[in-house]
Amino acid sequence: QVQLVESGGGLVQPGGSLRLSCVASGSIFSDKTVGWYRQPPGKQRELVATITSGGLINYGDSVKGRFTISRDNQKNTAYLQMNSLKPEDTAVYYCTLVLRGLIYWGKGTLVTVSS
Repeated sequence: QVQLVESGGGLVQPGGSLRLSCVASGSIFSDKTVGWYRQPPGKQRELVATITSGGLINYGDSVKGRFTISRDNQKNTAYLQMNSLKPEDTAVYYCTLVLRGLIYWGKGTLVTVSS
């Protein structure tokens, strides 16, 4: 059974930075695509970034140039470095892992960008 546990969310001022982590268990991590999605208050869930086992990366348009996704296969962990945060980045951030065509989701971590 795949389990994904996110951490690192919290309150940050505009212009600040946060790093989110996602620890995966229950599946071989190194050969899977992992990613981050987010759901702002009252809005639909949207893509933040994904990274394949080969290191191919895709970013959502709203975070390009500010966020960086990475992975450490030795630690079964994915990261999301978020810089130059804006109030519109406020959302619950979810970690995902793709296994046999299915997307598994973590429970999410809340990021609030506010002064």
